[in-house]
Amino acid sequence: MALYITDECINCDVCEPECPNEAISPGDEIYEIDPDRCTECVGHYDEPQCVEVCPVDCIPKDPNREESEAELMLKYEHLMAEA
Repeated sequence: MALYITDECINCDVCEPECPNEAISPGDEIYEIDPDRCTECVGHYDEPQCVEVCPVDCIPKDPNREESEAELMLKYEHLMAEA
């Protein structure tokens, strides 16, 4: 599953630099996560780094983007091949 940022986001700027896949960017009103780049940090870390640093706990899993750990790893490998 990709993660997403809810409207509880306070634009504190701590999540964006923590994302190893550069999936987080400023949106019109709050930060946004590109689901095509989000691997929940699979391949990089044991836990999603944005979730770890978020002070308001506004980054849940997106129920509309269910992905297994194997699918997230494939996405990670594809992103690393692009780099």
